[in-house]
Amino acid sequence: MPITLVKPARVLGKSIVLRDATVDDAEFIVGLRTDPVKGQYLSKTSSDVAAQRAWLQAYAADDSQVYFLIEDHAGTRHGTVRLYDPQGDSFSWGSWILADDRPSGFAVESALMVYRYALSLGFTASHFSVRVGNESVWKFHERFGAVRTREEGEDYFYAISREAMEASFEKYRKYLPDGISVIAR
Repeated sequence: MPITLVKPARVLGKSIVLRDATVDDAEFIVGLRTDPVKGQYLSKTSSDVAAQRAWLQAYAADDSQVYFLIEDHAGTRHGTVRLYDPQGDSFSWGSWILADDRPSGFAVESALMVYRYALSLGFTASHFSVRVGNESVWKFHERFGAVRTREEGEDYFYAISREAMEASFEKYRKYLPDGISVIAR
């Protein structure tokens, strides 16, 4: 039976809540994605908030991906992350954007939460791409144990194994010492 992505209401970590995105998040998402610095390594996004609302409305009925808002426990939005493209026991993730004013440690904790959540669904590996020019992000992934599998055009392609994820849970234990709690829809 194929492993599928499941949209929970929320995933709770030590400092972060991953919350399923809704149409009410459109303006925040457009602001992040169209920021000249933050958006430079992302697929192009329209500045049209109504178009983002329409995309989010369609997303609500799309079971092929999970799009999270990254929030603190008080509900302040600090970013986004998306899980998609399940291939056997591997999933991809991206659309990972964090606001400049996010609390310290949110990058590490959100990455750990993505991996913990995916493992809880039954995935045992991940595949993803990072723009060649986005050096801070591909170095981040490599510190987590991601292995570059190829370079094509403007992108590096990576894979990370369950073993590398587990090693990162141990290495960065202080960011997610008690794992995650998943709140179903």
